[in-house]
This record gives sequence, C-alpha cells and structure tokens, in this order.
Amino acid sequence: MALKVGDYVLVLDEDLSGVVKSINGNIISIETEDGFLLEFRSDELVKNDKKQSLSSEIFSNSSLADVVSEKELPKRRKQIKKRAKDKYEPTLEVDLHINQLIKSSKGMTNHDMLTLQLETARRQLDFAIKKRIQKVVFIHGVGEGVLKLELEYLFGRYNNVKFYDANYQKYGLGATEVYIFQNV
Repeated sequence: MALKVGDYVLVLDEDLSGVVKSINGNIISIETEDGFLLEFRSDELVKNDKKQSLSSEIFSNSSLADVVSEKELPKRRKQIKKRAKDKYEPTLEVDLHINQLIKSSKGMTNHDMLTLQLETARRQLDFAIKKRIQKVVFIHGVGEGVLKLELEYLFGRYNNVKFYDANYQKYGLGATEVYIFQNV
C-alpha cells in the first residue's frame, strides 16, 4: 500500500495517529493530532480512510449527553447507620431533677426532696425489673453528690443489678446507668 503526503495514518502497536508530512525512502514523517512530528518505518503505519480521532470513533454512535447520563447513576439514599454502641442504648431514662418530678418544690426541705427522688428511682427500677427492661439511666445531676451516693446505696440493695456511670458524651457526669440481669 503506497502512502502519500496528506494521508491519515494509524501507527501499529501504538495509540498514535496523524497526517503524513514527508516521505524519505522507507522513513515516513507524520504529524500527530497534538502537533508532534514523529518518524516511523512504512511497515509500522496503516492508512486510515477516515480522518477522525480515536475518541470520536468510540463515541460516534452516541451523543455526549447519552454517555454522561449513563455515567450518572441515580444517587442512592444514605441510610443512617447505627453504631453498635447505640443499638444497646438504654430504653428507659429517668430524670430525677426535682423540677421534673413536681411543679414546685416550695416549702419542701432538702430531706423531703431527696426522699421523693429516691422513691421515684426505686419505683422506676421496680417497674423496669417487672417489665424486663434491661437498661435504665437515672439522671441525677452533679450537685454535691448526695443523691448519687444515695442511689448507689439503693442499687446496691438489689442483687440482680449492676450500676455504673452512664455514657459521658451523652449525659456528662450527672447520670448513672443500671443494668438489670434478667432471669430466663
């Protein structure tokens, strides 16, 4: 196959193509699509009747919009993943702050308020045991620590519970979590 100046050629074993610029015996000089002049032997080149780049050859049967829409798949909705820790968060929270238990503490002594808080805690713990709720968080606040000590004394009287400080990130220092062992 005879090549002549101006022919569009493809290079064998390379991803190159271009236009023949000069022929010197067996050596043919081509200008690539990027404007580089390269020399090849005549047996390394193949004449191509169509002058089009490889990329336009690939997309010749489809429009650019079709290709883009094919690549852009509908986005999946993100599911909110629960961390393993969060799956076992307590199901019952009991806020023992006095303003959560009664409308007004006017006229009550500190002893009366403490007694009411401890009675509420005992009732809620008994309810959780009866309803087979495994974890209960008692929110007592920080304060002077009197209520916390009394709660620990109360929980210590139960032989089927274990208690410890609740999740610090969620409750800070003012809460105690109680784990209730269930008899099967």
